[in-house]
Amino acid sequence: MKPLAARISAGETLLADGALGSLLMERGLAPGAPPETFCLERPEVLADIVRQYNAAGAEVFQANTFGASSLKLARHNLADRAGEIYCRAIEIVREAVGSDGYVWASVGPTGRLLRPYGDTESTEVYSSFLEQARALVSAGPDIIAVETMTDLAEACLAVKAVREASRDIFLVATMTFESRKRGFFTVMGNTVGQCARELLEAGADLVGTNCGNGIEKMVAIAGELRAATDRPLVIRPNAGLPELRAGRTVYPETPDFMAARLPDLLDLGLAIIGGCCGTTPAHTRAFRTALDRHDRA
Repeated sequence: MKPLAARISAGETLLADGALGSLLMERGLAPGAPPETFCLERPEVLADIVRQYNAAGAEVFQANTFGASSLKLARHNLADRAGEIYCRAIEIVREAVGSDGYVWASVGPTGRLLRPYGDTESTEVYSSFLEQARALVSAGPDIIAVETMTDLAEACLAVKAVREASRDIFLVATMTFESRKRGFFTVMGNTVGQCARELLEAGADLVGTNCGNGIEKMVAIAGELRAATDRPLVIRPNAGLPELRAGRTVYPETPDFMAARLPDLLDLGLAIIGGCCGTTPAHTRAFRTALDRHDRA
């Protein structure tokens, strides 16, 4: 495949896969258990999910590293296996798709609150992100994505750590926002525009949003991002917000519902579009059809 950065520079929109965690739950991930254990214990499940997304038309595939910082893994007595998890997670994707896709290595929040709101020093968080970033860079993904961040300060620490680990790795940073009366904000009160500007200044190549919202609100958030930067955006909506129906967690937005609204996002200028919580290979397939149709228009 062509280098990812070259395709984005040429104005292409790449299709990323959808949710991973919710599919792992369907395959037996216990509530509260770290998804990263599948890298070590059930790699065939991860490979099967990647192949399903590949068959649905995705080009960018996430490695199962979202919660693999040493700070977060320590809660499950897995900190000493962090390096093994990083390497295996990326290997699983590479083996499943070969040269047919790009590997997206995910870096999620540490689960700690920074001072003065919490009890964790920024130096400790930065050190954990730097350790994770160095190991991920060595494992050779195409993209490192700092994602699902709700604290801009923590997100910037992660971005700076990745940039210290590598000047060259393609680096994406996406925040999660919630709707309030005055617009969209992170839970820490950061605005969409503030997040875009500070993440780019910290060293991200592209910025965007994932999780927390269905596709209609993502269109509104993307509009605010577009006002803050002229770079192409990265958007990964949920299939709506989860609902409890007959004792089961259900995400209400169907593949057709989301795909019908995809052109509104694409018109804002996207580098990468994919799905987050509740999306499935069926959503990816619908996205592929909508994206191809938009490209031909």
